[in-house]
Amino acid sequence: MTRDDLLELLPTEVKGLSRYLADEDYENAANDASNETGWTFPITGSDTKQTSLMEYWIKLRAKRHLFFYLMSESAHKFKYDVISLNQRFDHYALILKTMDEQWLSFTSENPELFITDPSQWFCTKVDAGFAYDETGEDITYDINIPVMFSGQE
Repeated sequence: MTRDDLLELLPTEVKGLSRYLADEDYENAANDASNETGWTFPITGSDTKQTSLMEYWIKLRAKRHLFFYLMSESAHKFKYDVISLNQRFDHYALILKTMDEQWLSFTSENPELFITDPSQWFCTKVDAGFAYDETGEDITYDINIPVMFSGQE
């Protein structure tokens, strides 16, 4: 999926809400989705399944940003005299919350799509546990010796 493909697809995805959005909103949503995911256009994965997943999620994240723009626009219309008009605002907030929960679930289930540092692929390093003090005496079994958990050492 190219950037132009996404920009063409987004107005059809948000249906009637597109009358409240400007062309710049679609551009900004595409930029925000790309920045958030760390994926660049054109969206391509290592195979067709991964590419389809990445296209699906960048589209959803772009829609999420569009809904945020609509919610931000609706924020000033919160009250009219004494009548509270917050239903629209609440609906957008609920949509955003649901979309963010789905995104967090997806990112935790598919970390390989987001790891850029190869050292992060190898989980946690637990050292061998052998420890010596300054004089060279073995203090391996001392209960005050911390076990180092780190992938960077």
